[in-house]
Amino acid sequence: MDTQNPMPTVNPMSTVWPLPVRGAPFTRADADLVRRMDAISAATACAKLHGMGVTRTAVQGPTALDTGSRIVGSALTLQFMPQREDVASGLGQEYVERDTALWAVLETVQPGDVLVVQAWGSPFTGCFGDMLVRYFKRRGGAGIVIDGRIRDAARVRQLGVPIWCTGTTPHYASQTDLFPWAYDVPVATGGVLCLPGDIVVADDDGAVIVPAAKAPELVQDAEDHEDWESFSRMRLEQGARLSDYYPLSPNSRAEYEHWRDNQVKQPAQ
Repeated sequence: MDTQNPMPTVNPMSTVWPLPVRGAPFTRADADLVRRMDAISAATACAKLHGMGVTRTAVQGPTALDTGSRIVGSALTLQFMPQREDVASGLGQEYVERDTALWAVLETVQPGDVLVVQAWGSPFTGCFGDMLVRYFKRRGGAGIVIDGRIRDAARVRQLGVPIWCTGTTPHYASQTDLFPWAYDVPVATGGVLCLPGDIVVADDDGAVIVPAAKAPELVQDAEDHEDWESFSRMRLEQGARLSDYYPLSPNSRAEYEHWRDNQVKQPAQ
């Protein structure tokens, strides 16, 4: 053993507070509901939720690591907390980190999960790097939303996992001010509450958290919204007036419904 940098043989956190903290069991979003939401943009989801009275759903700060990325999936959550040396610190690097919520949550990833991470907007915490994202991908994870940073950016981009974050850093996860604390718990990511099992919709406009109980109503309304917007785009391209077709007037709504009904009746090509 390197006497200058010995590897910890026990979890030094357990004497003060048992870590990692794991929340109660939760139910992932219905797979068919997630599939139906795949056609709904983040902007539409955010607007429809606002109309339903849920006004804080857009995660502030994180942007797509690669433009053109998109994900829809059930939320798995991870919470970082401020370091306090008598409870948890980054000393020992990954030899301590591997006993934390950061490693533990990855062992629970199921295909289609979106990992939502509370990192307090820290510019110094590289919550995920090449190895962890690689493992996340192998387990079938769909994407990651972090109100914090990642490391190993070049290698992570090569993996093709959609990630929304606030930037990059050379730091590892517990190198400076935060420590992986809990998973399967409510998190506040970019000023938005996310509960395990909520649905995440993210694209170039950002990430939106859809409360699981609101998702069925949102899907029904948003599917109609996406359809009439397609119709409105077509009519605007044909020279129609914006005020007649966005949003639909009573007359243009009737025109849209006639168009929609005819589209349904068209035989498959």
